[in-house]
Amino acid sequence: MSRHQRPVADGGARAVRVARTVSACCWLLAAACAQLPDVGDPIGARYVPQVEIDSAQGPLSARRVAAILAALSRGARDPDILQEHVAVEQAIVGTPLSAGNKVRLLQDGAATYRAIFAAIDAATDHINLESYIIEDDEVGRQLADRLLDKRAQGVQVNLVYDSVGSIGTPKAFFERLAAGGVQILEFNPVNPLSARKGWLINNRDHRKLLVIDGRTAFVGGINFSRVHSGGSSARPRPPGPDRPAWRDTHLQIEGPAVEEFQKLFLKTWEKQRGAPLARANFFPAPSARGGDMVRAIGSTPDDPHSLIYLTLISAIARSQRHVYLTNAYFVPDPQLLDALTGAAARGVDVKLLLPGKSDSGLAFHAGRSHYAALLRAGVKIYERRDAMLHAKTATIDGVWSSVGSTNLDWRSFLHNDEIDAAILGRDFAGQMEAAFAADLEGSEAMDLERWKARSFELRLREWAARIWEYWL
Repeated sequence: MSRHQRPVADGGARAVRVARTVSACCWLLAAACAQLPDVGDPIGARYVPQVEIDSAQGPLSARRVAAILAALSRGARDPDILQEHVAVEQAIVGTPLSAGNKVRLLQDGAATYRAIFAAIDAATDHINLESYIIEDDEVGRQLADRLLDKRAQGVQVNLVYDSVGSIGTPKAFFERLAAGGVQILEFNPVNPLSARKGWLINNRDHRKLLVIDGRTAFVGGINFSRVHSGGSSARPRPPGPDRPAWRDTHLQIEGPAVEEFQKLFLKTWEKQRGAPLARANFFPAPSARGGDMVRAIGSTPDDPHSLIYLTLISAIARSQRHVYLTNAYFVPDPQLLDALTGAAARGVDVKLLLPGKSDSGLAFHAGRSHYAALLRAGVKIYERRDAMLHAKTATIDGVWSSVGSTNLDWRSFLHNDEIDAAILGRDFAGQMEAAFAADLEGSEAMDLERWKARSFELRLREWAARIWEYWL
């Protein structure tokens, strides 16, 4: 489910409404102090560092790095642009690319849950889970039962859940896990009396991250909620008001890159002042599992700038052929709009796949308020039909792709802890492009002339929503 709407038991509805009201007021106050970085020249135009690529055996030689980049650049208009892009991204994020990984693209909740539950069942040392929403429903209870089973087998289990995202989940759900030996950490509790550090209600943990035995990582947009149970393509049952088909994307990653995702989990645990973790083999000796190159990118409000934001703007600014973005909550800031329209002006094929309906009316209409300017600039916009779009993905120039938890809105870039995986390689980009093309078949292209003829009611909703876009 999304960050905005949560099913709650009738008995807890009033408490939830009060918490949301307090939360909204705090968001308004805190947001006034936060600003997105000026990314006109994020690292200095005259400085492009040496590209670094790590493998299971350690850093690759400069000759090997050059050979890999040359292979990736083959067929590009400007062979040097890929190396520049990779180097700039490295300078922004601060970590090298990791070679030798196996990345599996997972579409929708049913396939993702099967893969996640199989990995949990196979765990032998530890399970580290970080999720925005964990519901007390059939999916959440399956997860809880498996975690408790593994804990009974002696596997260490550590869980971080977001206080606002999981606000409708009864405390008894997490108390059961804790009683079974699972280490539980509530991220920035709504209740100020439960805060372990400063009360930071505006900072939410929107990440979806699972690390198994330090060897397998899952990252993407899927929470643990029944709304993800049905697929958006095959749709085993017709969507309805209580069970719409949700379209989402997740990744399963094996190989050396898992170490960086593990570091991000442990950093969150430390920052939130979780209880000391028992000894575990969090960083086993890495081994090559495939041919994909991956970079883990995490962003938090503690960073001087959003690393994910800077990385995305950099990737769009260096695009040559196409930019395909899929996102559930599109509330763009001026610099993102400039990057998209600027790419289209250079002749880049820029396509946005956005929701045709949303569980957040404000975000939906605020995003639509920018359609006319984007369409006039040559950006192509498509709205997904017959499914609730919740994916957050990008694929650029058939080489660079990303999948993660980050929405294209101010909240993700300024106030949330987010996590994405950037993948470099033509094979994986080909899978991403095929998925994007399949989504377009279930979407409606937005036409500028028809859009300009939309009703006064829609225009009024867009105007009203746009007033609040900074805080969405």
